[in-house]
Amino acid sequence: MNKKNVHLTAAEIASVWVGYMNDSMTRSVLRFMLKHVNDPEIKPLIQQSYDIAVHRIEQLQQVFEEENYATPNGFSEQDINMQAPWLFTDVFCLTYVTHMARIGMSVYSGFVSMSIKKEIRDHFTQGLQETIMLYNQATQTALEKGVNSRQPYIEPPKEIDYVNSKKYFNGFNPFSEKRPINAVEIAHLYTNIQTNEIGSKLCLAFAQTSPSKDVQNFMIKSKNMAQKHIKIFVNEMLKDDVGAPQVPDVGVSDSTTQTFSDALMMFHMSLMMSAGVGNYSTAAAASQRADLQMNYQRLSLEVAELAKSGADIMIDHHWFEQPPGIKDREKLAKQKGKG
Repeated sequence: MNKKNVHLTAAEIASVWVGYMNDSMTRSVLRFMLKHVNDPEIKPLIQQSYDIAVHRIEQLQQVFEEENYATPNGFSEQDINMQAPWLFTDVFCLTYVTHMARIGMSVYSGFVSMSIKKEIRDHFTQGLQETIMLYNQATQTALEKGVNSRQPYIEPPKEIDYVNSKKYFNGFNPFSEKRPINAVEIAHLYTNIQTNEIGSKLCLAFAQTSPSKDVQNFMIKSKNMAQKHIKIFVNEMLKDDVGAPQVPDVGVSDSTTQTFSDALMMFHMSLMMSAGVGNYSTAAAASQRADLQMNYQRLSLEVAELAKSGADIMIDHHWFEQPPGIKDREKLAKQKGKG
């Protein structure tokens, strides 16, 4: 079969479109960070992350041209105010890169698994490899600087054990004793504390720099929800005397000057909420205590409802760039009939 006759599948079109939108947003944020970050160990990582995003965008633009598909608008220099005061601490920038790399690893592995065409698989495989390398380097830098997020410690098992009662999965009955959370559940609780902490600080930065009341209110609601979820997860750990999580200083400045466009900030939060729902779903599937599973499901609905309100704001302000889709055949037929 002639390679030129092999068109992209719906999954591949979705992947290259989402990849382009995500990378154009990330490139804009990193470009602003590059101007202000001073730490000589952190700045090279920001530069590396920025270069990766730029290279990915160039490759995807070529894909759009070869396939004769419309290139998304995405985000550009018009979405950044490079003259705005410094907004984030250097440690926040390092933590941001680590967090976005964690999201990238999940997203790119999904893109690889959904793609069939070799060129598309190669692109996303390379993206996954670059993102893994970036994550490892950022994590190592944080470790060496003593600003890494530390998962709680528990006593290592000395022997193998088996579950001997179905009560192991209980958790709903307030009159029966719950077993302590296990290592798998601790890991997911803490990971979701980390992601909500980053999201909370981003919401704060976006709320104080947006000129739009709609965006300000949405970001404040998002920040409050993130902090509420953090408390829920921390309390689950403290009930079993698991040490309180150690989260690095991911502060933001007191600047109120608009730094990023409202469209970019709303898209950014949409991406993070989507990743958050995915994290909660994974945690629910991995957790073996029924009350933890229900907690994640309940909190996922809260995030989804808030994300929907964010999408409504984007539509109202014409910030929501529509993903590729199929034509409404029935509507086309009716329009032709009227002609």
